[in-house]
Amino acid sequence: MPLLRRRRPLLRAAAVGGGAYAMGRRHAERNQREAGSAVEDQQYAQAQPPPPPAPAAGGMSDDAMGRLRELGQLHEQGVLTDEEFAQQKAKLLA
Repeated sequence: MPLLRRRRPLLRAAAVGGGAYAMGRRHAERNQREAGSAVEDQQYAQAQPPPPPAPAAGGMSDDAMGRLRELGQLHEQGVLTDEEFAQQKAKLLA
């Protein structure tokens, strides 16, 4: 009979220890996955090209605005006809 009294604490300790081992392993795997995904996120963010510059008011970039000003000055000076100015302006705004 002394053997039976000894088995129960051993079985209990084995069950508790096995459960703790399984939970610790699951926790370590989850941490490793999270660390791996954080590294992947950083690599993905570094690989992304920078976003294009934000358009100015009216949805036009600064370059387009400058080109439109140049076209307006050329039209006022008489270098461009009304038709040429309208064509170039339509290309720029399209």
